[in-house]
Amino acid sequence: MTGPAEEVRCMLMRGGTSKGAYFLAGDLPAEPAARDELLLRVMGSPDPRQIDGLGGAHPLTSKVAVVAPSADPAADVDYLFLQVGVEKPEVSDRQNCGNLLAGVGPFAVERRLVAPGPDATAVRIRMVNTGDLATATFPTPGGRVDYAGDAEISGVPGAAAAVVIEFPPGSGPLLPTGHIRDTVAGTEVTCVDNGMPTVLVPAESLNVTGYEDPKELEENPELAARVQELRLAAGELMGLGDVSATTVPKVSLLAPPRHGGAVTTRTFIPVRCHTSIGVLGAASVAAGLRIEGGVGAPLAPLPVKSGGKGWDGGGDGDRDSDRLRIEHPTGFTDIESTLATGSDGLPRARRTAVVRTARKIFDGTVFPRPAVTPPQAPQLP
Repeated sequence: MTGPAEEVRCMLMRGGTSKGAYFLAGDLPAEPAARDELLLRVMGSPDPRQIDGLGGAHPLTSKVAVVAPSADPAADVDYLFLQVGVEKPEVSDRQNCGNLLAGVGPFAVERRLVAPGPDATAVRIRMVNTGDLATATFPTPGGRVDYAGDAEISGVPGAAAAVVIEFPPGSGPLLPTGHIRDTVAGTEVTCVDNGMPTVLVPAESLNVTGYEDPKELEENPELAARVQELRLAAGELMGLGDVSATTVPKVSLLAPPRHGGAVTTRTFIPVRCHTSIGVLGAASVAAGLRIEGGVGAPLAPLPVKSGGKGWDGGGDGDRDSDRLRIEHPTGFTDIESTLATGSDGLPRARRTAVVRTARKIFDGTVFPRPAVTPPQAPQLP
């Protein structure tokens, strides 16, 4: 037996190099378990093809953004990111997604949560998963979101309007373990959290080059086992507890750049290799590269800044010299990143910004796969 057909207002958007379903919080059940059960049916999970839902059979296309007006005076809207499992009936809120974040501001204007400016609009966003803040600025000529533009990002065909996302320094430590280097499962790593808990690992220490195709890395069982071993051990050290059922921390393999950038990366989510790199993951990599003595520093030829003090050797300086190009399997991501020295003598994030793009794909109603009602026990006479 199934109940009557459900329908939910939904906007499907590409945000950065990911794609997801965007919902107003008020259009979903308030109780998390009921909400997650509905989203599994919306996305077509669990099923490796997600053939009966909106999901695209990959973690990068099985994502959800839940947006609501914010009660925080520092924000206009709240953004809850949910990673929906593909082959498993899992919905996780244990991480942020900086790619879907690129669509949150435009979505908030489209849903009239934020009034647009005549030329551009800046939307202050609280990321519910971590409590961190971001401001997304994008064009709204004539008071309407304009998705067309000439900004290009690797991993996305064509061009679109730029969405500039700036992150204020987070309240948590940049180095969650309190150390610049840790030895985890016999391997030297640097554990960083600049919006995304990330374990930086020199690729050669895992007996790979770091230039392999993602599919080749995924088909390496020895590497998969080592990545998972590192992830589980680092999660404990970073204060995340048992991370066996989550996708954080990310593990990013680092190698010297090949195409003029700062570093080459291969990132795992959690053991599938990302075809590019997440925004917040790239922000954590960029900050990690600037840490003197970190495992990434010897691999990354960083731009030279003049004057000032701090871990990055610069004051406010030239924005171009703040920018680091993070190479990944399908191109690059540019991150503006600067650090300062905290009262404990350890580095902390000072400024992080990135240019992304987003596009509305459809706006309408989604009809979830029907919920199956458990059979009732026979009534005794």
